[in-house]
Amino acid sequence: MASAPDPKLGAAESEQIAAQINQALVSALTGQNAVLNATASDLLAHVDVVAPVIASVMHRPGITLAQQWQVTKVIKRGGLGGELLDALASPEPAIRAAAAQLCGAMRLAESVAWLSDLLADSDEKVRVAAARALGRTGGRRAVDALMGVVEDFPPHRLALAIAHGASDIDLDGLLRSGGSARTAVVVALACGLRADALRFPRLVAMARDRNGPSEVRAAACRALGMIGDRAAAGVLRNLGLDPDSAVSEAATRALRRYHPGVQRRQT
Repeated sequence: MASAPDPKLGAAESEQIAAQINQALVSALTGQNAVLNATASDLLAHVDVVAPVIASVMHRPGITLAQQWQVTKVIKRGGLGGELLDALASPEPAIRAAAAQLCGAMRLAESVAWLSDLLADSDEKVRVAAARALGRTGGRRAVDALMGVVEDFPPHRLALAIAHGASDIDLDGLLRSGGSARTAVVVALACGLRADALRFPRLVAMARDRNGPSEVRAAACRALGMIGDRAAAGVLRNLGLDPDSAVSEAATRALRRYHPGVQRRQT
C-alpha cells in the first residue's frame, strides 16, 4: 500500500518554487535577463505560497509601470499568462479560485474580463477570489466590475477590493455619482481602509447629513475613525449624540478605535 505524502516535502517543494520565482521576478524588476521555469501547474498547485511571493514583487511600493512591464514580460514569455486565463475557465472551483488569485498577484490586465465573469460564479470561494484579484489588478474596468456587483457582496469585502484597486479619480467619481446607498457605504469604507485623508471633508459631510440613509452615515463614521485625522475626534464626539442610534453607535465605536496620526494618503 502506498504511503501518504510527507507534508514536509510538499512544503519544501513550495518554498523551492517560490524562491525560484522570486529570484526571476526580482531580476526582471532590476532590468536583468530572467527566465521563469515554473509551469502554470506548479503555480496553481502551490498558490498559497507562490501568490504572496509574486504579489510582493508586483505590488511593492514605488514600483513603476516600466518595471511592472519588465516583470510581466517574463511571465508572458514563459506562457503562464495564457495558461492561467485558461485555468479561470476550469470546471474545478479550486482551480478557478487559484487562477484568480495568481492573476491578481501578477496584475494581469487581460484577466479583468474573465475575473469580472467570475464575480457571478456559483462557488463562493471563486467569487471572493475574483473580487480580491480585481482589486489587486486595479484600473477603471476592474473598479466598474466590482461596483457592478455592489448589491451582491458584503460591503466590507467589496470595500477592501475597491480600496486596493481604485484611483483617487475613481473614488471622487464614485462619491459624487449619486448611486445607491450600498454604493455609498462601500466607497466610504474603502476611503477609510486606505486612510484616505483627501476624502475626509466629504466623509464628514456624509456623516453629518441627517437626510442621508443611516447606513451611509454610519459607514462614513467608521471611515473617519479609520482615517485618523486629528479633526475626526470632535466630529465623532458630536455624532455620538446623534438622534439616529445607528449613527451614534457607529460614531462611538469609531471614536474608541480612533488613532490620530496614522499614516495617511496624500495623493
